[in-house]
Amino acid sequence: MNLNFTEERQITGHLQITKVPKNGPEEVLFDDHNIIVSGMRVGLSHLYALSGGNSITDFHIDRFQVGVSADGLTEASSVYELSGPLGNKDESAGEGGAGGYAEYGGAAGGIRISKNSQQTAGTVTDDRFFGLIPFSHVARVNDTSVRYTIVLDEDSCNTITRDNPAVAKPLNEIGLFMKNPGGEDAVTSLLVAYRQFSNITKASDFALVFRWTINF
Repeated sequence: MNLNFTEERQITGHLQITKVPKNGPEEVLFDDHNIIVSGMRVGLSHLYALSGGNSITDFHIDRFQVGVSADGLTEASSVYELSGPLGNKDESAGEGGAGGYAEYGGAAGGIRISKNSQQTAGTVTDDRFFGLIPFSHVARVNDTSVRYTIVLDEDSCNTITRDNPAVAKPLNEIGLFMKNPGGEDAVTSLLVAYRQFSNITKASDFALVFRWTINF
């Protein structure tokens, strides 16, 4: 996305991450801007041109990924995928296997999962895993701002071991996705906002809450 696009339409974003212990007050771990990426331009171009998606729901920002491999170098509008999204490397089921949602917490976790395709740098990658954002967790803040609340509860994202089963891998990136702006027969989601953050090792004694506000 070129900068003029965001400047002309004043599309910006802000992300706050809080730690919510079972017993105790919330703690703010991160509070800063996010990156509106080129996928937002693509998705809104389809919407304005009445092309692509056949339903307004195709343009909903209704899913997310969290990841573990942020490198500190990809904070740019050209990002089109997370460096190490959860669910796409599940050691117990094979990469992209049927159990690929286990890293999100599997059946015990409180995150509903969608397994669908993703548009990445002009190509389509199948069998990606996304957490779904409940409609009740999307709220209009004012006439131009929408807040998306993503909750990783106590049972979610606690067993991310990957290369070393003895060491939990910390979360350090998150992305918001538009459902299916191209109107593909098979749902193909598109990254529209992204943010890296300092390592957070998720555990069962607290929840993480991501409050992500997009200003259109």
